[in-house]
Amino acid sequence: MAMRQTPLTCSGHTRPVVDLAFSGITPYGYFLISACKDGKPMLRQGDTGDWIGTFLGHKGAVWGATLNKDATKAATAAADFTAKVWDAVSGDELMTLAHKHIVKSVDFTQDSNYLLTGGQDKLLRIYDLNKSEAEPKEISGHTSGIKKALWCRDDTQILSADDKTVRLWDRATMTEVKSLNFSMSVSSMEYIPEGEILVITYGRSIAFHSAASLEPIKSFEAPAPINSASLHPEKEFLVAGGEDFKLYKYDYNSGEELESYKGHFGPIHCVRFSADGELYASGSEDGTLRLWQTVVGKTYGLWKCVLPEEEGGELAKPKISFPETTEEELEDLGSENSDSIYSSTPEVKA
Repeated sequence: MAMRQTPLTCSGHTRPVVDLAFSGITPYGYFLISACKDGKPMLRQGDTGDWIGTFLGHKGAVWGATLNKDATKAATAAADFTAKVWDAVSGDELMTLAHKHIVKSVDFTQDSNYLLTGGQDKLLRIYDLNKSEAEPKEISGHTSGIKKALWCRDDTQILSADDKTVRLWDRATMTEVKSLNFSMSVSSMEYIPEGEILVITYGRSIAFHSAASLEPIKSFEAPAPINSASLHPEKEFLVAGGEDFKLYKYDYNSGEELESYKGHFGPIHCVRFSADGELYASGSEDGTLRLWQTVVGKTYGLWKCVLPEEEGGELAKPKISFPETTEEELEDLGSENSDSIYSSTPEVKA
C-alpha cells in the first residue's frame, strides 16, 4: 500500500501568506514565522505548526519575515514603510526601522547584531541593532525594487535580488562583486551556507549557483511557473511550488521528479525546509500554511506511522489532540477537516 502524504494545515491568517522562515534548532525545538498580507506575522512551533503568537503593530501587508538562529528575535518587513524587530519570546516590539518605501526583505547576521533590509526604494540597508539611534549603512546599485536580501559567507558578503538581477556585494567595501542577469523576473532566492549554494527561481526554472562566484551549478525545469524552491539541508531533495497550486519534490542529484501533489487552493508563494530536514512548509494565496513530511510515513511531530493492519490501514495520519474535546467530537471534527490543527486562532500578541 502506497504511503499518502498528509499535510498539516495551519490556519489563522486572513490573506495570502507570502513569506516564511524557520529558526535553527534550539533547546526548545525549532520555530516557524510567517509573513502575510493581513499585516499580522505569526510565530509557530516548527515541528507541529502549533500557534504561539501573533506580532501586532504593522499597518500594512507584511512581505518578509525571519527569525534569528536561536529564535530569540524576529524581524518583519512591511508595506507601511517599516521593518520591525521583535522579542520572539515575549512578543514585544523592540524597534521600528523607518524606510522611504515598501520593505520586502529582512535578514539577521549570525550574531543577531545587525539587520539587513531591502525593498522598493532599491537600497540595501544595514542596521546596527545595538545602536538604535544610528543611521543605517546604505548600498545602492539596484535598478528596480529589491525582492530579497541575504547575508552570506559568514556575513562577509550580501546577496540581493531585484526584478531580473541577482547581485553579490562585499560588506567591507560596500561594493558589487558580481551580478547575474535573467531574462525573466526572479521570483525567489534561497541561500544554503553548507556548500555555499544559491537557489534561484524564475519562470519555470529552478537554478543552482555558487554563492561565492555566482557560477551556475545546475538547473531544473518545472511543469509550471515556480514562485519558490528550497533545498534539503543534506542536499538530497528539492521542493518547489508555484502557480499551478502543486508542490513538486525532486532528487537534487538526478533532477528526477519524485512526487507532486496539490494541497493548497491557490498559488504557492513560499516553501522552506526545516533546519532538521524532516519537513517543509508552504505558504499560499489561500491564506494557509501547510507542513509536509520529507519522508512520508515516518513518525515525527504530529504524524504517527500506523501499520496497515492497524486502524484500517491509515498511514502517516496526523494524530491531533484538541483540549477539552471528547473522542466522539474529535472523530466528528476529524471527518470534517482531518488536516486542520486549529479551529480558530486568537489574534493576540505573543
